[in-house]
Formats: sequence, C-alpha cells, structure tokens
Amino acid sequence: MIMKQVDLALPESGSNRVLAAEILETARAAERYTLGLESLSILEAYGIPAVKTAFAKTEDEAFKAAEEIGYPLVMKVVSPQISHKSDVGGIRLSLQNEGEVRAAYREMMKSIPKKRPDASLEGVQLQKMLSGGKEVIIGMIRDPTFGPMLMFGLGGVYVEILKDVLFAIAPVNEGEAREMVTGIKAYPLLAGARGAKPSDIDALVDIILRVSRLICDFPEIEEFEINPMMVFEDGKGALAVDMRLTLNKTE
Repeated sequence: MIMKQVDLALPESGSNRVLAAEILETARAAERYTLGLESLSILEAYGIPAVKTAFAKTEDEAFKAAEEIGYPLVMKVVSPQISHKSDVGGIRLSLQNEGEVRAAYREMMKSIPKKRPDASLEGVQLQKMLSGGKEVIIGMIRDPTFGPMLMFGLGGVYVEILKDVLFAIAPVNEGEAREMVTGIKAYPLLAGARGAKPSDIDALVDIILRVSRLICDFPEIEEFEINPMMVFEDGKGALAVDMRLTLNKTE
C-alpha cells in the first residue's frame, strides 16, 4: 500500500465540475445513492474516456440503440439491486443483429426476475463490443482514518479472486499514479510479456490522476469503481466499460 500523503494542486484541465455536481445533486434529490449508467456522464465531465453506451427501457428502444451504435454489441441489465450482472445472466456478449438483440432483451426480462425477484429492472445498457484490450480496475473507497483510497489492479470478473491491486491515498501525483500501475504483480502483462505489445500505460496514469481529482472534488462519493477499464496497445488509449459509485446519505 502506498501511504504517502501529498499536498499538490490537482490539474484543472479536462474537468467539468459543475456538470458532475449537477448529476450527483439530481441523484441525491431523488434519493438514489448508488449510480451505474448515470455515472458515465460524470466520467465524461472529467475527461475520462468511456465506450459509447445507450440505455433502453423497451425491446424496441434496444433495437434502435443497437442500430445506432453498430454491431457486435454487449447488452447488460440495468438494476440498482444487481451489482454482479454476470451472476444472474444479466450480460450478453457479441450480439450480431436485430434478432439476437431482441432475443437477449426478452430472455433477460424473463429469466432475471426468477433469480432476483427483489430487483427492479430499469432496462438494459448497450455498448459496442471491444476487443484486443486488457481489463484493469480503477476504484476508490473512503477509509475512516486515511480518507479516499485510490485502487488500481487487474480487472474484470476475476478481480475479487486474484486480488492483484494496490492502494494509494488521494490525491496522487503523476509519479505515484505510475507507481500504482507498475507495482501490481500482473504489470508484466501490461508491459508486454513474451513479445506482446505493451499497453498504453500513459493513458492509465492520466485516468488515475483524473479519478483522483474527481473523488477529491466530491467527498460525498463513498465508493467508486471502473471495472473493467479496457486498456489498449501503447498509444491507443483506454476506455471505461462499466462503473458504479455510491454516495453517502448525509448532507
């Protein structure tokens, strides 16, 4: 764990604090303290790149969104009560056409309530399916003693099993952000092990700095997670694929 506290002026460039504040204030006014799809606009406000995403409440809306985004697609159920979508069959990959999109939507709406009758299904999230990248996680928890603790590590569905993550007290500077990336056990995979092309480490460092600023700007964010963040070959950047944040319930 990186325990060094720093005193620095966080970079202002590329952030729209007003827009992010409006999104969070709207959520709190509606007494919504866990945000998923809505949070992608917060990422955009802070210059954190995200995969093109659309939200659909009906089967027809899902098809229209799919046509606009283009195939192949990923479909994910949207529900405040469902954190791990894959556990309930709430993710469909590589949808290739209208028939597959409509079938996936109907199957989710029929099968998920049987597994999670307590869950409110608000619709589905559609995204362009990405390939060729590596999955990492960037997150934050607020420690009662140390405050906001940034997290970086190997991402995807195996993050809770492998637990290959590092923490650092926010705010962090560029050197500390880079240390978070290079310090995980799986870093050789990102650096280009066995002749593979290296991942875009500079993009990850930049995103960690932007997340650091975001969570310092908004102390009402209790938890924050981008998982997965897909990082591509050096020079080709990274894209947030899914995220979740939790707000505290106090004023």
